[in-house]
Amino acid sequence: MPAKESEAIILRTYPLGEGDRLVSFLSRSVGRIRGVAAGARRTKSRFGATLEVMSYVRIWFFERETRDLVRINQCELLETFLGAQREYNLNVALALISEVTEGVLPEREASDAVFRLLLVTARTIERTASICLPLAYFSLWTVRLGGWLPPLDRCSSCDKELKNDVAYHAQFAHGLACRGCRSAGASPMPVESRLLAQRMFTEQLERLAEEKIAGETAGELTNFMLDLIEHHLEKKLITRRMMEPRS
Repeated sequence: MPAKESEAIILRTYPLGEGDRLVSFLSRSVGRIRGVAAGARRTKSRFGATLEVMSYVRIWFFERETRDLVRINQCELLETFLGAQREYNLNVALALISEVTEGVLPEREASDAVFRLLLVTARTIERTASICLPLAYFSLWTVRLGGWLPPLDRCSSCDKELKNDVAYHAQFAHGLACRGCRSAGASPMPVESRLLAQRMFTEQLERLAEEKIAGETAGELTNFMLDLIEHHLEKKLITRRMMEPRS
C-alpha cells in the first residue's frame, strides 16, 4: 500500500518502547490520527525536531485496515513555534490548544476549519508573545464549530435578554445566566466580553491582535468557553490548571 501524504499538526507525543514514539497528529486531509514513529527517540533519528508539539509538518504514513495505528515513515518541517515553546506561559497555551483539539475532535474526521484555527492561533501566540486574545478566539471558535455555543444575548434559564447587563457563568453550566438566575459562585462575564465574541465571528484574529484589547475582557470569554468545553468533555482540562498563577 502506498504511503499517504498530508499536511499535519503534531498534537501530542508519548514514549513507546525503547526508542519509538506514539504520535497524535491532525492530518489536514484525513483528520486526527495516531501513529508510531519508529526510532524517533534515538539520538540520530531521521525525524529530528519535526515531532515537537504544534509543529506544522508534511507527513508520510502507511495505514492498514486491520490496525488502528498508522506507521509514520517521514516528516518534513514546514513551520515551528520554538519561540513560544521557550516561554512557560506560551508553551502551556500551545499545550492547552493541543489538549482541547485532541479531546473534542473525533478520530479520522477531517476539518479544514479546525486545522486553520490551530495554525492562526499558534502563529498569533508566536508573533505577539501573548495568549489572552488568541486563546479566547481559539476556544470560542472551537465551541462554535463543535455546535455547543449557547446564546450569548439571553439567559439560559429564563430566556431574558441580557442586553447591557452583566451575565454570569459557572463551571459545567451550559449557558449564561442573568443576575436573578445566577448560581452561587458563578463568575461575572462583562458586556465587553460578549461584544468581543461577536467581533470574533466576523473579524480575523490577526486584525484583532493589532488592537489593545484588555486581557480581562478576553480572559473572561476564554474562561466561559473552556467551561463549556469541559462540560462537553465531562472532565477537566489538565493544561488549564497549569495556566493558573503559580505561587
